[in-house]
Amino acid sequence: MITISKIHHVAIICKDYQASKHFYTNILGFTVVAENYRKERDSYKLDLAVNGTYAIELFSFPNPPARPSRPEAQGLRHIAFEVPDIDDTVAWLAKNNIEAEPIRVDEFTGKRFTFIADPDDLPVEFYEG
Repeated sequence: MITISKIHHVAIICKDYQASKHFYTNILGFTVVAENYRKERDSYKLDLAVNGTYAIELFSFPNPPARPSRPEAQGLRHIAFEVPDIDDTVAWLAKNNIEAEPIRVDEFTGKRFTFIADPDDLPVEFYEG
Protein backbone atom coordinates (compact mmCIF):
# COMPACT_ATOMS: atom_id res chain seq x y z
CA MET A 1 0.00 0.00 0.00
CA ILE A 2 1.16 3.54 -0.72
CA THR A 3 2.12 5.72 2.25
CA ILE A 4 0.93 9.33 2.11
CA SER A 5 2.41 11.67 4.71
CA LYS A 6 0.24 14.76 4.15
CA ILE A 7 -1.37 16.91 1.50
CA HIS A 8 1.50 18.77 -0.16
CA HIS A 9 -0.37 21.57 -1.94
CA VAL A 10 -3.44 22.60 -3.89
CA ALA A 11 -3.02 24.05 -7.40
CA ILE A 12 -5.36 26.78 -8.63
CA ILE A 13 -5.49 28.32 -12.12
CA CYS A 14 -6.83 31.87 -11.97
CA LYS A 15 -8.23 34.18 -14.63
CA ASP A 16 -6.90 37.44 -13.09
CA TYR A 17 -3.48 36.83 -11.56
CA GLN A 18 -3.18 40.15 -9.71
CA ALA A 19 -6.69 39.89 -8.22
CA SER A 20 -6.08 36.32 -7.05
CA LYS A 21 -2.62 37.16 -5.71
CA HIS A 22 -4.14 40.06 -3.72
CA PHE A 23 -6.95 37.85 -2.41
CA TYR A 24 -4.75 35.00 -1.19
CA THR A 25 -1.98 37.22 0.24
CA ASN A 26 -3.64 40.45 1.45
CA ILE A 27 -7.08 39.11 2.37
CA LEU A 28 -6.38 35.53 3.49
CA GLY A 29 -2.84 36.21 4.72
CA PHE A 30 -0.83 33.61 2.81
CA THR A 31 2.87 34.40 2.45
CA VAL A 32 4.75 34.24 -0.84
CA VAL A 33 7.33 31.45 -0.94
CA ALA A 34 8.30 32.02 -4.59
CA GLU A 35 6.95 33.87 -7.61
CA ASN A 36 8.11 32.87 -11.07
CA TYR A 37 7.17 34.02 -14.55
CA ARG A 38 7.45 31.32 -17.20
CA LYS A 39 7.96 33.24 -20.45
CA GLU A 40 7.51 30.21 -22.73
CA ARG A 41 4.01 29.68 -21.26
CA ASP A 42 3.17 33.35 -20.60
CA SER A 43 2.34 32.12 -17.13
CA TYR A 44 3.00 33.00 -13.51
CA LYS A 45 3.47 30.39 -10.79
CA LEU A 46 3.04 31.73 -7.27
CA ASP A 47 3.88 29.46 -4.35
CA LEU A 48 2.01 30.35 -1.15
CA ALA A 49 2.33 29.23 2.45
CA VAL A 50 0.15 29.41 5.56
CA ASN A 51 1.92 29.43 8.94
CA GLY A 52 5.18 28.53 7.18
CA THR A 53 3.71 25.49 5.45
CA TYR A 54 3.63 25.39 1.66
CA ALA A 55 -0.04 25.09 0.66
CA ILE A 56 -1.09 26.61 -2.68
CA GLU A 57 0.33 26.91 -6.19
CA LEU A 58 -1.42 29.77 -7.97
CA PHE A 59 -1.06 29.69 -11.76
CA SER A 60 -2.00 32.14 -14.49
CA PHE A 61 -2.41 31.13 -18.12
CA PRO A 62 -3.63 33.18 -21.07
CA ASN A 63 -7.39 32.67 -21.54
CA PRO A 64 -7.96 29.60 -19.35
CA PRO A 65 -11.31 27.92 -19.98
CA ALA A 66 -13.91 28.29 -17.26
CA ARG A 67 -14.55 25.27 -15.03
CA PRO A 68 -17.97 24.83 -13.49
CA SER A 69 -17.69 24.66 -9.72
CA ARG A 70 -21.26 25.11 -8.52
CA PRO A 71 -23.70 23.66 -7.79
CA GLU A 72 -22.23 20.29 -6.90
CA ALA A 73 -20.28 19.93 -10.16
CA GLN A 74 -18.10 16.86 -10.59
CA GLY A 75 -14.50 17.33 -9.51
CA LEU A 76 -12.80 19.07 -6.61
CA ARG A 77 -15.60 20.49 -4.51
CA HIS A 78 -13.86 23.20 -2.47
CA ILE A 79 -10.80 24.15 -0.47
CA ALA A 80 -11.24 24.56 3.30
CA PHE A 81 -9.17 26.49 5.82
CA GLU A 82 -9.35 26.05 9.59
CA VAL A 83 -9.79 29.29 11.53
CA PRO A 84 -9.81 29.86 15.30
CA ASP A 85 -12.94 32.05 15.32
CA ILE A 86 -15.55 32.01 12.54
CA ASP A 87 -17.13 35.30 13.69
CA ASP A 88 -13.78 37.13 13.50
CA THR A 89 -13.19 35.58 10.07
CA VAL A 90 -16.58 36.68 8.72
CA ALA A 91 -16.04 40.19 10.15
CA TRP A 92 -12.62 40.43 8.44
CA LEU A 93 -14.09 39.25 5.14
CA ALA A 94 -16.93 41.79 5.38
CA LYS A 95 -14.42 44.55 6.14
CA ASN A 96 -12.76 43.59 2.85
CA ASN A 97 -16.06 43.56 0.91
CA ILE A 98 -16.27 39.78 0.70
CA GLU A 99 -19.68 38.35 1.48
CA ALA A 100 -19.81 35.06 3.33
CA GLU A 101 -22.73 32.66 3.26
CA PRO A 102 -24.69 32.38 6.51
CA ILE A 103 -22.75 30.45 9.15
CA ARG A 104 -23.79 26.81 9.37
CA VAL A 105 -23.13 24.08 11.92
CA ASP A 106 -21.64 20.74 10.85
CA GLU A 107 -24.25 18.16 11.84
CA PHE A 108 -21.58 15.59 12.70
CA THR A 109 -18.96 17.66 14.55
CA GLY A 110 -20.99 20.60 15.86
CA LYS A 111 -18.33 22.95 14.41
CA ARG A 112 -19.32 26.18 12.66
CA PHE A 113 -18.35 26.97 9.07
CA THR A 114 -19.08 29.25 6.14
CA PHE A 115 -18.24 29.63 2.45
CA ILE A 116 -17.09 32.47 0.22
CA ALA A 117 -16.05 32.64 -3.42
CA ASP A 118 -12.49 33.51 -4.42
CA PRO A 119 -11.86 35.91 -7.35
CA ASP A 120 -12.49 33.02 -9.78
CA ASP A 121 -15.76 32.09 -8.05
CA LEU A 122 -14.17 28.95 -6.60
CA PRO A 123 -15.73 27.86 -3.30
CA VAL A 124 -13.59 28.50 -0.22
CA GLU A 125 -14.69 27.18 3.17
CA PHE A 126 -13.68 28.49 6.58
CA TYR A 127 -14.12 25.88 9.32
CA GLU A 128 -13.86 26.80 12.99
CA GLY A 129 -11.19 24.73 14.77
